[in-house]
Amino acid sequence: MIQTNNFLEKAMKLAYRFAPTPKTFKLEQRMARVTVEDCIDKVPNRFELVLLSAHRSRQISAGSQISVERDNDKNPVVALREIADEQLSPEDLKEDLIHSLQKHVEVDEPEEVAEPAVAEPMMAIEHSETPVPDAPAPVTFDTLSEDELLAGIQGLVPPEKTDDF
Repeated sequence: MIQTNNFLEKAMKLAYRFAPTPKTFKLEQRMARVTVEDCIDKVPNRFELVLLSAHRSRQISAGSQISVERDNDKNPVVALREIADEQLSPEDLKEDLIHSLQKHVEVDEPEEVAEPAVAEPMMAIEHSETPVPDAPAPVTFDTLSEDELLAGIQGLVPPEKTDDF
């Protein structure tokens, strides 16, 4: 029993002797991991941060250029470092993520002005005696008050009950 305790004491002394102290670390050495706190002030929503960093990580895996040193880190850590160092704008990443998830992208094209198919009927309209309205009449909608709507709903007849359901 005494020998076991002696062995443990020696092992503990050796462990403390060779344990690294803050003086032995290089000042140039960066942290191996990026914490959420480094990125949370750039992207305040943690769920959005996960989406953006995962999207950027996939871009890096697909061959996109990185803007920070890799330092033997994996793609998600590199993506988080880029966001933390403000190398990439979160708004740009968000737009790119939305664009990559869209299946059908609508393009706004200017509408072409339709030419009249036949010029002769237009000439006849211009020279006719009857006036032609310049613009269509404005469309109006009937407005109901809340009481009128409630009275109309109460007047509806319920559908017949069937055994189908």
